[in-house]
Amino acid sequence: MSAVITNEQISQFKEDGFCIVKNVIPQELINRLRDECQRFIKEKDDEMDAKGVEVDEINHKGKRYFIALRYKDSETMQDLIFGKEMEEITRKILGEQVYLFLEQFVVKAADKGMTFSWHQDSGYLDFEHKPYLSVWCPLDDVTEENGTVYLLPYKDAGTEKRIDHVLQEGTNDKIGYFGENPGIPAVLNAGDVALFSSTCFHRSGSNTTNKSRRVLLIQYSAEPILKNETEPLYWAEPFIRKGEKISIY
Repeated sequence: MSAVITNEQISQFKEDGFCIVKNVIPQELINRLRDECQRFIKEKDDEMDAKGVEVDEINHKGKRYFIALRYKDSETMQDLIFGKEMEEITRKILGEQVYLFLEQFVVKAADKGMTFSWHQDSGYLDFEHKPYLSVWCPLDDVTEENGTVYLLPYKDAGTEKRIDHVLQEGTNDKIGYFGENPGIPAVLNAGDVALFSSTCFHRSGSNTTNKSRRVLLIQYSAEPILKNETEPLYWAEPFIRKGEKISIY
């Protein structure tokens, strides 16, 4: 069986902070994930309606969604998160200890999806932690027109380390890079994935097309990420321990 991720891609990840891997997720699973995404969007809309709000943290109704911490309610999500493709990718990048840290659907609505400013995923954590892995899985073909992710190589960002971010009023985005480099757009088909470190700067543009742009972002860590001595910040679900896959899913 051919490898999901090559040694060349792993080397690029280490040097630049990111790499692109093609044809990772089967079409049948993509179709199921699209259905789950729409289910969770409706739940989020109903939740915001009940609160009488149009903005809930960084969710903007009908424009932009970040729907997190739902995998336990979805066998489809579990099939991807703890599947053989993610096992190979996470093992080769993170090593013999892998934990699920966070999963979330990230959606930009048709014609009016908002931008997302330059940031490191680690910039949203206000404490020291080991960098973790983000697996950006588009459920639709992504281009510059519909708001794909732009990635900034470490050498262009000038750092491989987490830096403090500034909160942007109005969007609640955190921003950590203010340079003029536009970054490298990830032009991908549904089923491809972009892999990037939590210290790799990235952003995304607006969606100017007539269809939604849907992504499932999965984040894995080499050790539990805790908000205090014992309590996980989000998840600390064991996936691989001492080189063995142990998840019950």
